[in-house]
Parts: sequence; structure tokens; C-alpha cells
Amino acid sequence: MFAEALVARLAGIVELSAEQVRLLEAHYRLLALWNRTLNLSAITGLEEAIERHYCESLFLGAHLPPGPLAIADIGSGAGFPGFPVAVLRPDCSVTLIESHQRKAVFLREASRALAGVKVVAKRAEDVGDRFDVAISRAVSFRDLAPTLKMLAPSADLLSGAERPPARMGFEWKEPVRLPWGGARFLWTGTRV
Repeated sequence: MFAEALVARLAGIVELSAEQVRLLEAHYRLLALWNRTLNLSAITGLEEAIERHYCESLFLGAHLPPGPLAIADIGSGAGFPGFPVAVLRPDCSVTLIESHQRKAVFLREASRALAGVKVVAKRAEDVGDRFDVAISRAVSFRDLAPTLKMLAPSADLLSGAERPPARMGFEWKEPVRLPWGGARFLWTGTRV
């Protein structure tokens, strides 16, 4: 059911191989299992999880520049958007930054099959590495502001219609509305 629903929602937007679909479905099954005892996500329905977690993340991944990139997913939580981006873009290295230790344990377990994924169990401001692109979803602009520009010169954020504030130190392009309706947007910015 997951595979068919995911492929149908992405038709004409993002193409996935059978192996990529398998990896995403394995992540979803592990997330559903762990979510019973550890609050990884408030979204528990299959259709909503596919759209909000996987499709939005893959949409972001499809809009990243081509070629190998070092990507930081700030506040990765259950792995969004970083895990699907890593599946879509195996040419990139993706660091999942998550300060909650129990969520970081889940991320390590979930990403074992992905060689290009690293999990860092720290607050973003304590990460000393630098990246080509920082990505994030469901993290407030207020929480991103102190760290975003120190981690990467480029940022891609999944958010609502509210423009990210100038204090973040980025010049933001016009947002791209996500194709699944609602007031969800992809904001792309460059450090100034």
C-alpha cells in the first residue's frame, strides 16, 4: 500500500527506482513501529505521512542543485527531510542533526542501509562541520536563525507561506508552492 500510494502521489514530479521505494517503505515501517513508544511524529495516518513526510522531502531533494553536496538536515526528528533526500540523492552526503538522543538512536537505526548518512546527536549550534546546503522542515524560523548561516551558504526550507525573516541572514527566492495543495512552500535562500 505504501509503495503504490507514494509512487502515485509523486507521478510526474519525482521518479524513484524500486530500491528507493523499498528503502522509503522500510523507513516508514520502522517509524510506525517506533512511534508506538517514542513520539517521533504526530502524523500517524498513511496518506498524510506519505504526503507530508515523504513527498515534501523528496520534492525538496529534487530541487537541490545537481552533483555531490554535503547536506545538513537541521532538527531531523524522524528523518525529515534528510532521510528521503539521502535516498533520492545517493551522490550526496547527508548529516541528520537531532539534539534529542532517543530520536538520534532511531535515526541511526533507520539509516543503517544508507552509506552517505551520518547522524549527529547535538544541537545545531554545537555542530562544527560546514555544509554546502542546510535543509529543514517543521523547525521554527526563530530556532533556525542563530545557526543556519553558520552551517551553510545555501538553505532549503519546507514551511508555510510566511517569508523567512531577514535576521536569518539569507536572501530568499520566491517560494515554490508544493504540488499537494495547502499552504506549504519550499523556500530557497543564499547567505548574504
